[in-house]
Amino acid sequence: MSILTRSIPKLLAIWLLLCAIPMAVPTLLMAQDDAAAETAEVSDGDAELKAGYDDLVSAQGDYAYAFDFFSLSMVWTVISAALVFIMHLGFATLESGLTRSKNTVNILFKNVFIISIGLITYALLGFNTHYPGDNWMIEGWLGIGGPIGDLNADGGNTFGYGGVALCMTGYGDFIFQAMFAATAATIVSGAVAERINLLGFMIYSTLLVGFAYPWVGSWHWGGGWLSGLGGGDAAFKDFAGSTVVHAFGGFAALAAVMVLGPRKGKYVDGKIKPIPGHNMPLATIGVFLLFLGWFGFNGGSVLSADPTALGLVVTTTALAAAAGALASIVTSYLMLKSADLSMALNGILAGLVGITAGADVVLPWMAVLIGVIAGVLVVFSILLFDKIGIDDPVGAVSVHGVCGIWGTIATALFQIPDSGVSLVSQIIGVVAVCVTAFLFSFILSIILKTVGLWRVSEEDEQVGLDISEHGQEAYPDFGRQTAH
Repeated sequence: MSILTRSIPKLLAIWLLLCAIPMAVPTLLMAQDDAAAETAEVSDGDAELKAGYDDLVSAQGDYAYAFDFFSLSMVWTVISAALVFIMHLGFATLESGLTRSKNTVNILFKNVFIISIGLITYALLGFNTHYPGDNWMIEGWLGIGGPIGDLNADGGNTFGYGGVALCMTGYGDFIFQAMFAATAATIVSGAVAERINLLGFMIYSTLLVGFAYPWVGSWHWGGGWLSGLGGGDAAFKDFAGSTVVHAFGGFAALAAVMVLGPRKGKYVDGKIKPIPGHNMPLATIGVFLLFLGWFGFNGGSVLSADPTALGLVVTTTALAAAAGALASIVTSYLMLKSADLSMALNGILAGLVGITAGADVVLPWMAVLIGVIAGVLVVFSILLFDKIGIDDPVGAVSVHGVCGIWGTIATALFQIPDSGVSLVSQIIGVVAVCVTAFLFSFILSIILKTVGLWRVSEEDEQVGLDISEHGQEAYPDFGRQTAH
């Protein structure tokens, strides 16, 4: 075969390719034009979205670089508020489980009332009393505010409310703090369970949540005298409220219980008669709900989604709770010669309360140590109060009062170096808050007792508050609760 013969197929292929090019070019150009037109349409849509985004970002001014952080922080604040709300369900189930079945409806009713009145009074009075701004009546000590207004006035989508440090809108700040507000009265609710007059408690909790808590809280979180105590290098530190929330509620509960007196049959001929709760599964569910909610309680108190602080706070919170549980299990076993579930549950809460003051300024193993000591303290405290005739059905005074003090002091003892927490300032803050809470509660309890609105009659207590106060039973299918 000649060279020419072998080359014919190749020449033919080249000729066909050259013929196809003129026909393909218009098609390719048309496709390119279509793609360009489609791209232009997409670009126009993107441009519109980008313009809106640019307008939104430009409103942030100097904070524009962090706008995504602002949005994320606001979402975390609202989630945290929801977690703190769940804690109220936890309190309700814990208190119900640790008391007798004939008082279950009463306890659930009180918790429904507390969260409801707490939100309304915090909007009417509490928020602007908690944070007086420039409206102090007695500088640093008292600034009673009015109802909330438009909390987006400084910018609902800008950093105008609190900057990067308080990375949320005014409404975000309000709803998070409002969920905290009712906690003080909820603590008291458990301590006075099974014998308190319903109307009297409703009046008491309204005044405690609506006025006393935000007033005392303003000393620290509202820029009052506690916030500047000791100066910048030796300040009072209570990150999420071991003292300002929990010890406040614990010592208010102590005063209320002292005026109220113990339940009938609790102390007979100088001996302590145990009155066991009716539903330990319900109590256990309550504690786990509280454990869950505490991630929002402490984690939300970072006041932003700052990853460094948030990760540390959630970790120290979890470790302290676990350590508190283990310590109380061991301590109660040594003291009572049995594995007491109620003590283990209170050990979890003791560790949580203990870490709340310093969750952002202690390292993990210090958090464990704080939780261990809180878990030991709560057992001894519950036994001591029982021995001296302070009848606290759920151990609220010990968990919140005693362990709240411990957590605040421990913050100074175990802080990360150079955190600037002063032991002297911590002690002053603890004394001021606890004494004020006790006196306010004691005086209010005396007034309510004087007018006959503090304790139910012996007959009503015997039949149970579900029937005497509400006319209904929690478990009607199981017969009259007076049998329990």
